[in-house]
Amino acid sequence: MTFSPFLNSDQQLRNGWWILIFFLVLAALLIPAIISAQQNNMEVPIGVQAMIVMIATSTAQWMRRKPLADLFGMLNWRWIKELCAGGLIGSALMLIPALILGIFGWVRWQWNPENASILLPSLLLFAEVAIAEELLFRGFIFQRLISGLGQWSAQLIIAAYFLLTHLNNPGMTGSVKVMAGVNIFLASILFGLAFIQTKSLAMPLGLHFMANFVQGGVLGFGVSGTEQSGLLIPVFSDAPAWLTGRQFGLEASLPGLFCVVITLLLLYTRKQKN
Repeated sequence: MTFSPFLNSDQQLRNGWWILIFFLVLAALLIPAIISAQQNNMEVPIGVQAMIVMIATSTAQWMRRKPLADLFGMLNWRWIKELCAGGLIGSALMLIPALILGIFGWVRWQWNPENASILLPSLLLFAEVAIAEELLFRGFIFQRLISGLGQWSAQLIIAAYFLLTHLNNPGMTGSVKVMAGVNIFLASILFGLAFIQTKSLAMPLGLHFMANFVQGGVLGFGVSGTEQSGLLIPVFSDAPAWLTGRQFGLEASLPGLFCVVITLLLLYTRKQKN
């Protein structure tokens, strides 16, 4: 049998070409949005980014003549339970490191006078971020890579891509860059493993959303270096940045890294959904 660069043994288009098609569709939608935003001296809003990624994902999946349920998971009560479970885990990923830092006096908190007025905008922002990033990094591309190369090759490629998109974030310097880089890379592996274990985007979405919301919207840390205003305002001691994460966020802290590693190990030992 002769090798075809376009078709696999089942006479279907190879996964690499589908990934290229996805990026072409994404570019066709994103480039006009970027040009329009630049003409108005602004960036493309994250809500628009989420919508563009969703349209590109749906279009590529439609071109494959496959249902969206193959990408998102079947929308049922189990999907809701996995979304909530991911939210609980994501919350713990930030609350436990914050508790450790507070117990040892490395960080203390003050109430933000703006208070509850911050919650709704934060909820909306981090929901849009979770949708945009999980569809991009754990959606069509990730799932085509799994099909073509296997789970761990796909995990490493996407984790490297995920880290690459965060390398120019504010505060990515010195020891923070090292700690945040390791943490972000492992967080991508964690989110990917949540998909692999459940065959659904529900748990990764819940994880990503609540980790960001609790970190920024509640505890007031930066999120991946982007300054946030939360219900609380963190006040840092003289402890080193690699220990507390400082303005970059708990994802650049030693307790944050510890919690990601433990959660990754616990999820890895979880029984995979058939």
